[in-house]
Amino acid sequence: MEKLQRSDLYSLEQYAEARNDMRAQIIQHKNLRTVHLGEHLSLYFEDRKTVLYQIQEMLRIEKIFEADAIEEELSAYNPLIPDGCNWKATLMIAYPDRAERVRQLEKLIGIDRLVYMQVEQNEKVYPISNEDLKREAPDKTSAVHFLRFELNPMMVSAAKHGATIISGVEHEHYQAWQVLSPEVCRALAEDLDG
Repeated sequence: MEKLQRSDLYSLEQYAEARNDMRAQIIQHKNLRTVHLGEHLSLYFEDRKTVLYQIQEMLRIEKIFEADAIEEELSAYNPLIPDGCNWKATLMIAYPDRAERVRQLEKLIGIDRLVYMQVEQNEKVYPISNEDLKREAPDKTSAVHFLRFELNPMMVSAAKHGATIISGVEHEHYQAWQVLSPEVCRALAEDLDG
């Protein structure tokens, strides 16, 4: 999947005019790229559109319009775009009650490495996690992790041809799995080359 360049971005003024329409479109788009694992874990699969939206929002919020600063944002966010042989996702751990969230994050150390994707009967693929920076302390994990699932050519081909995809998590304190809907499988297959 092609990385974003400055020429792909709206100016702040153009984005202000297009923002409401773009936001409505991206909400629909993200719904087809979201996988909930139980009540408290969600995977948000990134692609060129989701990353473009995130960059545009950051530029807007921070009022960034200088070329060097825009390039910094592109450098920070472009690694989230899949490379044609992988899926990239943001893992979010959510507990509404703050005290409960603190307790669970202490128990869920290592959970980011125990999430998996499985294409048909192929082996489970566990992620390479948090390549940007460490998101775990000795006594707790973070509520947000960035994951990359590397697929072999057989998995890529199967996913591109409509294979069933399963996602799950196998932590001693949190287990869940689900078969992804055909719509989500199709959306994820679009991230792959072949």
